[in-house]
Amino acid sequence: MSNIVIVESPSKSKTIGKYLGKNYQVISSMGHIRDLATTGKFGLGVNLEDNFKPNYIPIKGKKKVIADLKKAVSKVTKVFLATDPDREGEAISWHLKDALSLADHQYERVTFNEITKDKIIEAFNNTRPIDDNLVKSQEARRILDRIIGFRLSKLMQSKTGGRSAGRVQSVVLKLIVDREREIEAFTSEEYWTITANFPQFTAELEKYKNKKIKINNELEADEIKNKLSHAFKIVSIDKKVKKKQARMPFITSTLQQEASLKLNFGAKKTMSLAQKLYEGIELKDETVGLITYMRTDSTRLSDEFVQDTLAFIKQQYGKEYVGTYRKLKTKSHVQDAHEAIRPTSINRTPDSLKPYLTNEEYKLYHLIYARALASLMKEAQVAHTSVILENNDYLFKATGQEQQFAGYLKVYQDYEDSKDKVLPPLDQYHTSVIVAESIDKNQHFTKPPSRYTEAKLIKEMEELGIGRPSTYAKIIDTIKERSYVSLTDKRFQPTEMGIVTNDKLQAFFHELINVKYTAQMETDLDKIADGNIIWYELLANFYARFEPIVNKAFEEMPKEEPPQAGIDCPLCQKPLVIRKGKYGEFTACSGFPACRYIKEKTKEIICPCPKCDGNMITKQTKKGKTFYGCDNYPKCDYALWYKPTGKKCPTCGELIVEKNNELKCLQCD
Repeated sequence: MSNIVIVESPSKSKTIGKYLGKNYQVISSMGHIRDLATTGKFGLGVNLEDNFKPNYIPIKGKKKVIADLKKAVSKVTKVFLATDPDREGEAISWHLKDALSLADHQYERVTFNEITKDKIIEAFNNTRPIDDNLVKSQEARRILDRIIGFRLSKLMQSKTGGRSAGRVQSVVLKLIVDREREIEAFTSEEYWTITANFPQFTAELEKYKNKKIKINNELEADEIKNKLSHAFKIVSIDKKVKKKQARMPFITSTLQQEASLKLNFGAKKTMSLAQKLYEGIELKDETVGLITYMRTDSTRLSDEFVQDTLAFIKQQYGKEYVGTYRKLKTKSHVQDAHEAIRPTSINRTPDSLKPYLTNEEYKLYHLIYARALASLMKEAQVAHTSVILENNDYLFKATGQEQQFAGYLKVYQDYEDSKDKVLPPLDQYHTSVIVAESIDKNQHFTKPPSRYTEAKLIKEMEELGIGRPSTYAKIIDTIKERSYVSLTDKRFQPTEMGIVTNDKLQAFFHELINVKYTAQMETDLDKIADGNIIWYELLANFYARFEPIVNKAFEEMPKEEPPQAGIDCPLCQKPLVIRKGKYGEFTACSGFPACRYIKEKTKEIICPCPKCDGNMITKQTKKGKTFYGCDNYPKCDYALWYKPTGKKCPTCGELIVEKNNELKCLQCD
């Protein structure tokens, strides 16, 4: 074996290994191998006095991985570093080169946007050195996040009981808190509408003597209604055929938004499924990546894919459905490093792959496939009809729409919200009168702005330029795990802790924790990647501004005192207080750390343990999920996800549990 290829994941190594010859061994680093230490000043793992020089150490459990990799590369002539084609992937390749002590002549950097045989072979014929600017940009981001995260989290833990704060995380929390305050401050206003109901359509009152009309109360609505007859004169009928263009192929943020809206997938689930589709699925005759790299903010498509897809459209749907490839002007914060998210082959239709995919993988692939295909199809043509009706100088409007040519909707109709609303042929009544069956008045109230759904929050982050596509899911996951927000009807609502944490941060750090500054920092990190800013100078400028504010906050920020439990400590007689920890609330002595008394929670015994002489009690995982286990753990590891009843099945003797509000046997059911 003369060559070794190192990738991050075992599934990717399995796929790529089938494409390369016997002279290549493909192995996995199992993701990142090193991270910043937690030593030095403030535990940052960074030498603040030496241009922010980082101190990297192996991630827990990765010493053996590094040792195995060193042993493997010592036996070959060339090492190919084939990590993901983005800044994080570039940084992982650099860490591998550095940790494995590879000289410049010993390695090659390989990047590819899709895992198919042709593209992998092409990538290995076009290798390059590691891009130091990309590495420094990612390194600066990591150090920046470490400084802000460690310093602010320590501050929040000591002052509010909050668990963490972060560069982008805290700005996203601010968006949610600000929206909640908009809702609380909103004053609802009453208004009324008047609708004329005809046999096949309805018309809404819009104007009086050609001026917009607003009806403020029921009295005004009754006055207008009393002036109306049931006879309406047709004033005008306006018909226009409008073209409806398909949206661009997916980028990371739009994929997460659409998967949330149309498939009810969270951002974390969407990215996990997309990762599997990218890294490779085993089909009947091959293992192949089904989509291109899923972390991208570019809508660009390769010439090869465009040509293949246009030919596919002509063959499958006819030449009248063939569209054109549109190139959008790249936004200033878009990296455009690689293509949009698309199928690696337009010939791998969703239905042909259905036997090889899970139901969720199939749904996501179908969405990605349909979006990319639709983006290269002809516009849909929709006939819009607008009818103006007059009644005693009051003008009513009725609208309708009817699809004339499907265009891209031939493949994307299931993901569009628009439906035909056909008006009857009113042309024959022009200048004559039609009679309404009834005229209704309806009361309404203006509504406050809506709380953010996950899709809307991601869209907001993208438009504001805060964070990066690969970080959206993690940021949202963090503020949920930290109990800063809760989900009400699938919308984000800040918790009391979230509001307190935000307000404390804004009182001292409003100049740094805001949308404008965070977006500008993203732009500056991009400039490092382009070689236009020196990475440690950016960090030095930030730190000189940040650290004095942190010190002031530690001195002046009032401490949020925990609520008292109403009883005294049995050890030192100081009041017991209710504190919040990693696994929820607990009662402890207010004299901590001098007194470390913690009141033990009363354990509710559910039933005897069927495995030992212990008892089954309610427990929680690290992420707060409830399960049921033996109180003799770790001596007894018996555990269940469903609540045991203590009764045994008469058929097999297994424990009967409560599952979906029904009593079921674990063995028989």
